[in-house]
Amino acid sequence: MNTNTSDKLRKLKFFGMYHAFKSCLETGQTAEYTTDELLAHLVEAEWDDRQNRRIERTIMYARFRYKASIENIHYHADRSIDRNQVMRLADCHFIDRNENLLITGSTGIGKSYIASAIGHQACILGYRVFYASTPKLFAKLKMAKADGSYMKEVARLERQQLLIMDDFGIQPFDAQSRAALMEIIEDRHGKTSLIITSQLPVSKWYEVIGEKTIADAILDRIVHDAHRMELKGESMRRRRPFEPEKSYLENHL
Repeated sequence: MNTNTSDKLRKLKFFGMYHAFKSCLETGQTAEYTTDELLAHLVEAEWDDRQNRRIERTIMYARFRYKASIENIHYHADRSIDRNQVMRLADCHFIDRNENLLITGSTGIGKSYIASAIGHQACILGYRVFYASTPKLFAKLKMAKADGSYMKEVARLERQQLLIMDDFGIQPFDAQSRAALMEIIEDRHGKTSLIITSQLPVSKWYEVIGEKTIADAILDRIVHDAHRMELKGESMRRRRPFEPEKSYLENHL
């Protein structure tokens, strides 16, 4: 009977219940629970399992460049990272307020990692997040213009509660990319949040965007009342080969 019940839980995709019930049978814990305690234990296991799988799916859809976490940010004095500011941003209330975060500093100082860490935290808290390398994003939008999927791509970006645009300003914007940037910013302004990282100080973004009228409009919407992190110092990168871990789904199916 127990084997039959386990098979049915698995086929119904109640994976949390399945693994908890299987564990109870293997360890003999079923005898330690009353009926209502066992049911509560199984329901709690199913709840946790679904929450964990939801978080993993959200992180997977975000397409982060780095597997980053708030706990692993290094607060070296010469980097000018304010721990209190990071902790305030990590609660993600700035997303609820539709505010932006601008992170600037030299190559390898940790801008992308901090942005990704906050993005991961947002995923854990249930926000829709998308990470993109800015040059690759606008190259993709140009291709979308050519194949007719542009509006679909822009709509997908608009649905994200937090959009992370990494490496902003590495390349100057041409007319097509500038127009796409204006559309993205206009669609999101006052409704969702951005995290932008750049090697260039914000004062140089005007030149990178180009076209005075459009640059004024874009920067007014991005910069006004944005949170700022200006990192200093030399590159902190430590080159190590990346070893992908098994996903939560692979471990539980």
